[in-house]
Amino acid sequence: CEIETYKAMSMLGFYRARELGPELGALDTQLTDLMSAMSRGHPEAEVLLERLLSISTELERMAAQMAYRFGATEAYEAIVGQRIAALRETRFKGQQTFAEFMMRRYEPAMRTVKSTQGRLQTLSDRAVRAGDLLRTRVDVDRSAQNQALLASMDRRADMQLRLQHTVEGLSVVAVSYYAVSLAAYALAPLAEASGIGKTLATAAITLPVVAAVWWSVRRIRRHLEEPPER
Repeated sequence: CEIETYKAMSMLGFYRARELGPELGALDTQLTDLMSAMSRGHPEAEVLLERLLSISTELERMAAQMAYRFGATEAYEAIVGQRIAALRETRFKGQQTFAEFMMRRYEPAMRTVKSTQGRLQTLSDRAVRAGDLLRTRVDVDRSAQNQALLASMDRRADMQLRLQHTVEGLSVVAVSYYAVSLAAYALAPLAEASGIGKTLATAAITLPVVAAVWWSVRRIRRHLEEPPER
């Protein structure tokens, strides 16, 4: 009869729901283990994210494959209910009605389908929430790594600045030494003509030469540190 035909069509969803049961159980276990690893502070967040991606992909595949079948089962179940209601049965001498028979044999199967559909949706929602948590954790870890990198760069910049100042001081000394030597050789004839000893002449020009070299180095560094004009 028509009711039996629609019942058989709706039962196709029940058979598929029974097949999905073990697969959903395995995915549920994997997702629970993954969440436990997250709560224990698993160091490899990227590894957990890859595992979660695999679980989410499988759940999405199941949902896509079963969407039509679950929808059809719901529609056929509604038709079966309408056809039974249209019979307008009345109990005869305490005998079981056809509607009661269907409620005992047919309704549990339909509840199983709805339960499987709800379980699939629940697992998908859990996977989404777990993904959000993992992505947040990855972002926090990367932010901490970036902060550590910036702190390391700051320390290196500070060390380079100190080294630059040290080199600058040594450069002033080295350049001043050669400048004083050259100036002493250049002024030696004048010093002898004036009756001034070479040592005294060298001492007299040392401070001005060092000051001139220091001022020149500072001016060059200040010029290099100025931002370029646009």
